[in-house]
Amino acid sequence: MADVHTTAPGPGAEPGPGAAAAAAPAVTWHRRPGTGRRRRTRTVRVWASAVLVAAVVLAVLVVPLLFPLDNQSVDLARKLHAPSLAHPFGTDEVGRDLLLRCVYGLRVSLLVGVVAALVAVGLGTAVGALAGALGGWADRAVMRLVDLFSSVPHLLLGIFIVAMFRPGVWPVILSVALTHWLSTARIVRAEVLSLRSRPHIDAAISGGASRWRVAVRHLLPGVLPQAGLAAVLMVPHAIWHESALSFLGLGLPAHEASLGIMVNAARGSLLAGAWWPTLFPGLFLIVPTLALAGLAGAWRERINPRRRSELML
Repeated sequence: MADVHTTAPGPGAEPGPGAAAAAAPAVTWHRRPGTGRRRRTRTVRVWASAVLVAAVVLAVLVVPLLFPLDNQSVDLARKLHAPSLAHPFGTDEVGRDLLLRCVYGLRVSLLVGVVAALVAVGLGTAVGALAGALGGWADRAVMRLVDLFSSVPHLLLGIFIVAMFRPGVWPVILSVALTHWLSTARIVRAEVLSLRSRPHIDAAISGGASRWRVAVRHLLPGVLPQAGLAAVLMVPHAIWHESALSFLGLGLPAHEASLGIMVNAARGSLLAGAWWPTLFPGLFLIVPTLALAGLAGAWRERINPRRRSELML
């Protein structure tokens, strides 16, 4: 509620020329309790997420150039060595360095996540914008198609798509992209329907602009922020989807460095008391995805027009 402070004239004071203005209550704006602390916490979270994402990108770009990985190398003399100075993350069940394999596995996961997210968002944006711009029976037909695909669980549909190809990166990207464009299509369609009701759209149509011109010049730029946010949010989801497929043995070949394959192969080592082959690949999955989710949350607060105000009356 508002904290209102008024100034009343003294007992013998005569009203002056500005008495009417002075009689109006003075409204004082106060910050919500704890607003500064929440803002600082959010700023620290965003910066920490940005630093982690930058470190991950730098690692996956630089480390492969400095330390080439031989997926076929085996050294049973170093089998399941605990973390040490020579091997900070220890070695796996066949003596390979876990730190190097985790970085290579994260590189594959990021490649799958980014490319699949871009393809899925591009497809979803095109379908959603087309449905919202055309309207009528075309809109209903497209949305029924979206509902049909949404009725099938993503993982089952992804397994069906991957099973039709040989194990590799591109079948996984295709699987993730073709199963994750549906939510983007719904978001973009809703945004297009909202934009179509704006006065400047009606003015453009009344001025003789074609549907194609209205869609390209007015509707598409309005949905790009939402589409970009959907792409950032989809990258962590695509990373986990790729790891799940690889864990099930349907993603990359078994000898490739993949975080899902590494977690699957470490199950026997965990029963033998070696915890590091499971812990570090899991951390390489969790930490980057949390960092990306933190950046996406900050972006969502930035572009959301209904975000809660930090001031109150």
